[in-house]
Amino acid sequence: MVLRATTLTLAAVIGLTAIDVTPAVAKEETKSVSVMSRTWAITQVSESPVVYRATRDNNNLNPFGPPPRLRTIQAIAAIQQATGCKPIVASMYQNISGQFFSQVSCN
Repeated sequence: MVLRATTLTLAAVIGLTAIDVTPAVAKEETKSVSVMSRTWAITQVSESPVVYRATRDNNNLNPFGPPPRLRTIQAIAAIQQATGCKPIVASMYQNISGQFFSQVSCN
């Protein structure tokens, strides 16, 4: 009897906490640019230092899409086109998901 009451109480608490869950909303503004027939999404991810993330749309892995291009060159051009600032190539890195991160210089 005690086990049943404990189970019901636990189920009620879990049910109430599940109702209060709100979906995550992106805080950053994303700008979409086209470079060499590819679409890139550029997002500012850090304020100090100013760091931008460049993510290429893979076109749903369409084999009949535009010809392949070097992604690093595209990422540099996409960040420059979206921000108007020149990416600092020495600070640029790529994660395992294929996203590029770079600081920018707005001189």
